[in-house]
Amino acid sequence: MATIHREINIEAPAEQLWDAMRDPGALHTRLVPGFVVACDMEPVGADGLQVRKLRFGNDLEARELIVDIDDTRRRIAWSAVGGRLKHHNASAEVQPDGEGRCRVLWTADVLPHFLAPAIATMIEAGLAAMKAHAELPGT
Repeated sequence: MATIHREINIEAPAEQLWDAMRDPGALHTRLVPGFVVACDMEPVGADGLQVRKLRFGNDLEARELIVDIDDTRRRIAWSAVGGRLKHHNASAEVQPDGEGRCRVLWTADVLPHFLAPAIATMIEAGLAAMKAHAELPGT
């Protein structure tokens, strides 16, 4: 299994970034506009699980099962379902990094291995979009 791990420093308070990240249906408006251009949530089963349906700016589409939203650790975990991936689980965590700054850690495990470079490119683009949006004045 290929593991991808990326980190980025963002000039925004951890609480502010986490508030946007923990809202799984608003990626396209609150966290990574442009990188994600559409996001719809749908319930799955009776246990409260939800799947988000995403369309990215490059016209790729994905469905992600929201596994956990942990407000104490400021961590969200999800798993891509369907498509070409045989296995995918990912998480993003927001850590304070001084006054008005934070660090985002994004980790994904994927199979098959040959898809890891494409997933890594998407993660890097997502983090860049997150940083650009969070650091806009008035955001």
